[in-house]
Amino acid sequence: MGLLSGLFRARDAPTNRTSGSAYSFFMGGSTSGKRVNERSSMQMTAVYSCVRILSEAVAGLPLHFYRYTDNGGKEKAADHPLYFLLHDEPNPEMTSFVFRETLMTHLLLWGNAYSQIIRNGKGEVIALYPLMPDRMNVERDSKGQLYYEYTVGMDDAPTVKGSTVVLPPTEVLHIPGLGFDGLVGYSPIAMAKNAIGMAIACEEYGAKFFANGAQPSGVLEHPGTLKDPSRVRESWQSTFGGSHNANKVAVLEEGMKYTPISISPEQAQFLETRKFQINEIARIFRVPPHMVGDLEKSSFSNIEQQSLEFVKYTLDPWVSRWEQSMARSLLTAEEKKKYFVKFNVDGLLRGDYQSRMNGYAVGRQNGWMSANDIRELENLDRIPEELGGDLYLINGNMMPLSMSGAAYQKGKEESDENEEVLELEEGEEPGAGSDREDTGAERHHRRGKLV
Repeated sequence: MGLLSGLFRARDAPTNRTSGSAYSFFMGGSTSGKRVNERSSMQMTAVYSCVRILSEAVAGLPLHFYRYTDNGGKEKAADHPLYFLLHDEPNPEMTSFVFRETLMTHLLLWGNAYSQIIRNGKGEVIALYPLMPDRMNVERDSKGQLYYEYTVGMDDAPTVKGSTVVLPPTEVLHIPGLGFDGLVGYSPIAMAKNAIGMAIACEEYGAKFFANGAQPSGVLEHPGTLKDPSRVRESWQSTFGGSHNANKVAVLEEGMKYTPISISPEQAQFLETRKFQINEIARIFRVPPHMVGDLEKSSFSNIEQQSLEFVKYTLDPWVSRWEQSMARSLLTAEEKKKYFVKFNVDGLLRGDYQSRMNGYAVGRQNGWMSANDIRELENLDRIPEELGGDLYLINGNMMPLSMSGAAYQKGKEESDENEEVLELEEGEEPGAGSDREDTGAERHHRRGKLV
């Protein structure tokens, strides 16, 4: 009855279907016949590689806690308690890198990441501890309010009493992945279990093929009737089976004949199937094939663009989930107006040295980057302010569009003044020597201004 109620549960009572329960994985079986769950899938090299790439990428990004400034900018809020927790140590037992790597691994395998929020008497966050997603259930109470029910395991702290712990939403940092109700994410492993199961089956087939001495299985034919065929089979297997018995010469007696019955790996397109399944798994996690070791379609002309697309289309959505979930769970309504959490992905978007220098030159010449702005991006020491490190420079031949006719108008006014001087000289009467000298001096003075 519990199985059917779980299958047909209404939307307003969400259930964490990624907890490894039977109806979520349907006993973990796949169409290939291999059992697939979050832990067994990590034995597949492509899954392990994709999970490691994404978890280490998110864990390695600089994570800062910012404060809005009065002029519309931002500054690091290093004096806030959350800055140390998020940037350095979420708890005394792990670093920020390990904490984020662990939660990101949970998010990629189970589709959800949970962390218990420890607060002091003032309501301030003082620690964050990861929780296993396969032991967490999300439920609603009689009033329709969400609560989290966590099953305590043997490896948990002995200070925890009881078999289950009920946590309110204010004490849980929940980062959901892709889901159908917007509350609980669904496991990518469960959704793609057939593709992963086929990859596991191909890997096991290859391992058994080489364990059998790279020889296909077959049938031993005897013209007569054998009293104990199992003894003959076991003797053949122990003598010629396995990689340690490869290339041995068999001697068949009494007219016996060996006939292979299995197809070769070439006929089964074994290598092509394995290569396709690796790309299929990389497609599940939206990881470029060259990052999991498949360089068949990569070249010097497109591999940099693929890396940039990885940041834009793969990392950015995950980073946004992290930022918004942490702001929702760790900040009060009043703090959300003043503070925010931000990952810095600029380091992953850096181009080659020449491209960076050309970009810096454009920013420097157009006045929106200073020398210290550029040096900070290149991880260099700042130039003192008295030496001009914070100056914003601009080319002198550039001016606002509204002033584009100012120089022409100024030249026209000076030309009109010169014409007035010339008319005055032509209209003078002879004999006005002193006046003429004064006028000439004034004329030369004005011409000196033009030059």
